Amino acid sequence: MPKEMKSEIKEWIKAIGFALILALLVRGFIFEPMIVPTGSMIPTIQINDRILVNKFIYRFQESQYNDIVVFRYPDDHRQIFVKRLIGKGGDTIEIKNGVLYRNDIPLDEPYIKEAMWGDFEKHTVPEGHYFMMGDNRNNSKDSRFWNNSYVSRKEIIGKATYRIWPLNRAGRLE
Repeated sequence: MPKEMKSEIKEWIKAIGFALILALLVRGFIFEPMIVPTGSMIPTIQINDRILVNKFIYRFQESQYNDIVVFRYPDDHRQIFVKRLIGKGGDTIEIKNGVLYRNDIPLDEPYIKEAMWGDFEKHTVPEGHYFMMGDNRNNSKDSRFWNNSYVSRKEIIGKATYRIWPLNRAGRLE
């Protein structure tokens, strides 16, 4: 094999190796694509939507109410969930007659699929934890039903920021 060809092959291997390392670093620390397997966030996110998770944002800013957050399930860290942040440490959360209250104030939630069934007695979210709920409230396994009702900061992976598939609904998630 000619020397020039060997040199070019080495350069290609270096370029491909660099690209792979860069892709792994981006996916591991900055952005990660994810497929949503359940309907707990309908109508905001549909089953099998592909979303982009910003894993970097919460290093520089605190999670905000209504953020769509990706996190590890508190009782089994192998499971990944996507839910909306409803309460932060110190907040009281209650559901009366299908209306969600945070700190005794009813929330306007235009993003939910339908009115909720049932009630949820008043709970105070512990400091350093979050209360999460799906937008499809009547079909969502969320903080209302878990043994450990709250998600700790260390369980949060990132913020769902964009839907990247299907293309006809691609765009920013709010």
